[in-house]
Amino acid sequence: MLQVGQAAPSFDLPDADLRAVSLANECGKRHVVVYFYPKDDTSGCTLEALEFTALADEFERADCVVFGVSRDDCGSHATFRDKHGLTVQLLADVDGEVCEQYGVWQEKEKDGIRKMGIVRSTFIIDKAGILRHALYGVTAKGHATAVLELVRALD
Repeated sequence: MLQVGQAAPSFDLPDADLRAVSLANECGKRHVVVYFYPKDDTSGCTLEALEFTALADEFERADCVVFGVSRDDCGSHATFRDKHGLTVQLLADVDGEVCEQYGVWQEKEKDGIRKMGIVRSTFIIDKAGILRHALYGVTAKGHATAVLELVRALD
């Protein structure tokens, strides 16, 4: 798992519109929130994305960009975004490399069945590219508001 104070692992991932997004392009400009979620268009993931979308203007005022990452492909992200009117930028980590770098690809158990999957987690990266918060195993409801407060405390 990542530790607070270390440089955030860099990434280059496509968004729902197949545009390349690079963490390196944001460093030095604004804070970054990267939240990892298990699957497009599932109840918890939809709730979390809607909450981040509802607070988009507040994150912007805090000089922060928000990226949601899952292993779904760009087409799935576009459908999910359009269906729910999401404004948060969704990034596709289809091969799971970034999930591995951030330590969110873990064994999970549901109904007695163990399998690998994304543990809902959020990372707050400051303008210098340093990891300021690493939140593993978060709950979707109310999470975006809690993250916003942490971002506001950075400056």
